[in-house]
Amino acid sequence: MGHRRGRGVGVGERKEGHASSSLPFSGCSWPLLGGSWLSQSCWKSPYLFKKQCQHRGGRVMASLLCNARECPGRGPALPPGIQLTETLEKMQQGTLMRKVKSKSWKKQRYFKLQDDCMTIWYQSKRTGKTESAFSISDVETVREGHQSEVLQSLAEEFPPERCFTIVFYGRRGNLDLIAGTEEEAQCWVQGLRQLIEVATSMDQRERIDQWIRDWFQKADKNKDGRMNFKEVQRLLKMMNVDMNEDHALRLFQAADKSESGTLEGEEFVLFYKALTEREEVQSLFREFSEDGKKLTLLELVDFLRQEQLEEEGTEELAMELIDKYEPSETARARHALSADGFLMYLCSPEGSIFNPQHRALWQDMTQPLCHYFISSSHNTYLIEDQIRGQSSIEGYIRALKRGCRCLEVDCWDGPNGEPIVYHGHTFTSKIPFREVVSTLGKYAFQASDFPVILSLENHCSMEQQEVLAQQLKDILGEQLLTATTDGRVPTQLPSPEELKHKILLKGKKIGRLEDTLDGPGDEAPDVSDDDNGAEAEEERRRMKKDRESLAQALSDCVVYCKNVSFRGFQEARNHSRPSEISSLSEAKARKLIRDAGNEFVRHNTWQLTRIYPSGMRTDSSNYSPQEMWNAGCQIVALNFQTAGMEMDLCDGLFSQNGHCGYVLKPAFMRDEGTLFNPSDPSTWQGPGPVTLTIQVISGQQLPKVANSKDGAIIDPLVRVEIHGVPADQAHQETKYIENNGEPVVRGPAVPVPALSPTSACSPLPGFNPHWDETLQFQLHVPQLALVRFVVEDYDKTSRNDFVGQFTLAFANIKPGYRHIHLLSKDGTGIPPSSLFVHIRITEPPGPEQD
Repeated sequence: MGHRRGRGVGVGERKEGHASSSLPFSGCSWPLLGGSWLSQSCWKSPYLFKKQCQHRGGRVMASLLCNARECPGRGPALPPGIQLTETLEKMQQGTLMRKVKSKSWKKQRYFKLQDDCMTIWYQSKRTGKTESAFSISDVETVREGHQSEVLQSLAEEFPPERCFTIVFYGRRGNLDLIAGTEEEAQCWVQGLRQLIEVATSMDQRERIDQWIRDWFQKADKNKDGRMNFKEVQRLLKMMNVDMNEDHALRLFQAADKSESGTLEGEEFVLFYKALTEREEVQSLFREFSEDGKKLTLLELVDFLRQEQLEEEGTEELAMELIDKYEPSETARARHALSADGFLMYLCSPEGSIFNPQHRALWQDMTQPLCHYFISSSHNTYLIEDQIRGQSSIEGYIRALKRGCRCLEVDCWDGPNGEPIVYHGHTFTSKIPFREVVSTLGKYAFQASDFPVILSLENHCSMEQQEVLAQQLKDILGEQLLTATTDGRVPTQLPSPEELKHKILLKGKKIGRLEDTLDGPGDEAPDVSDDDNGAEAEEERRRMKKDRESLAQALSDCVVYCKNVSFRGFQEARNHSRPSEISSLSEAKARKLIRDAGNEFVRHNTWQLTRIYPSGMRTDSSNYSPQEMWNAGCQIVALNFQTAGMEMDLCDGLFSQNGHCGYVLKPAFMRDEGTLFNPSDPSTWQGPGPVTLTIQVISGQQLPKVANSKDGAIIDPLVRVEIHGVPADQAHQETKYIENNGEPVVRGPAVPVPALSPTSACSPLPGFNPHWDETLQFQLHVPQLALVRFVVEDYDKTSRNDFVGQFTLAFANIKPGYRHIHLLSKDGTGIPPSSLFVHIRITEPPGPEQD
């Protein structure tokens, strides 16, 4: 076979002379592209079933869908890694507990672990109606005792041994529970932790298996371990599959090998295989496979080099991928990759659009703080809006767990001499400052070792400022930075590496940092011959005013982040104090970018700048952080509690570099003499624009739109957005796929490659749509560009509905055939929903090529 060079054959084209891709290796009858590989022999004997499930190829949906026929008396098989302990059996029997929302709202609910050990539902004791259910995969952690504000408020009524909190991923509210006894609480805490550990340690194949099993459980209405045709129809609607009854019946009958009128065990596997057949991946596999059944080591190396543009250690990488993703032991022994293994690789982190090497800490962390973009939160204590929203320590916990490194706290005088935190002059609830500091001390360095900046909005009296300072020192201890790293006046800011595990207070300070290093005193700064007398007098006036309103003890806690009013770039440069920082509203920052873009970029090479949202954003909405990053602003504070495009950009930028909350700015934004102006293309250096070409091929297991009507099927389209300097801002979108699977053009046609007959429409439009469209972008400053992929449900009468998205920095994109694993509006995963794309990045020709 002559291997393909370049991309002359469209995805989806069939190659002549290749049979259906059954594996040539013993113990396997067929690969299940989109499902899982399975030896049919494992269905015929419980012993063989168990043995098969012990090796790599057996960690498949068979182990999950074993039902009453294959495993009499056992009920649903448990997911890999779960042993049915006495604790889990007690959870399956159910427990009556109090669900708590406030000091006065305490209702009894009956909680029960389902037989699958991966789902929990609870129902009202009074009505007996099932109130809600959640999956173990949605749970991040379990906290024992009074570890929420609600449970703390009930501390005198209920002992901590009976209380626990279930914490979910994303922005979903916590679930506070009170058990009847300490033993019952421990049973649920330990059992949940066991199940969470299993869920988080699942590999990619096991996660897909779990997803399939969830659907089977949902569709199996009468819980008999098998599905009749009516249940199959319900399953199709739930899975976002629009299929006429005749075709659904044909699928059902084809899978019903036993002709029993129901699907069970391997029959459901066959049914799922028919639903999720990946013809576009099979076609790609056959293009590089000589016999259409396997990729030899050399054929896999060819694919990795030609398509994936893997250049270094390609042979070693190919061996690693075979060892990691090939389900057949025989194939692995022969250094070959089956079609199933090929798909598993493409769906893996190594086959993701996100460069896996950039997930880890990969940047230089020894440069001054001002050389980094820093993940930053505004009004961190709020988890709702700015007027009546709830203030909660959960806001701090969630932000810190997401890698946020700059938090905000608004302090006001509280009762009994204890400062409180809330959004002043509003109806937002209040929390003690002490609790915020304790939370900071506990969670500051769980997600990242690098420094946290606490931005203090101080509205307290002198007396309670003393309390603020004392609580900071007592609770944080050595974590709180109270002196420069070397005891000297800094000529530049220290690096994140030097400040590891330190908390920096950002706030007002009496006098200059050098005065503090010399010891506190009442003397005003000396006026040298070079000093401007008027400026020195102004400095004296400011110090006198600060002493009247700022406690010395609190002032002394501020070292590298002294708040100063911004009075222009020239004045800042004249004083040249790297330890000072200015906070600017989004409107002020935009004006500076528009009027003095280059000066702003230069200023941010040596001093920190914080940007915050307009006070008019009472709904906690956000501005686009991109325009601020374009000017080199480091601390671009956003309302983390509000999902949307702006937070997607923030998450996208900071998802790299170990999720540590610091991203190194491009070299031209760290040079104090830079000419760069984000609004002026003539200041951009480089040979020319980079071309980003994205072929949007297909979508996989796209979810239904939240709160959509029963039976509604989405009409999906993909929009690709470029966020960067103004000249690079762009977006393009594919056609939308109607229920009948035909692509529909809206507006100007987007250039697309010639489509083969098999890929011109989608057999399962909402579930597994095929677009096969090519979008192309020119990037003049790719170092600052973020790329956002959005899937929407097209609606001709109103705004399109959001389905999923994924955002990443251009610098983190891997070329070639890649899967994009979609995220929810909350930024949490929605496996196994994904897009399949081909990425090509074309650099401009260098001088020697001209």
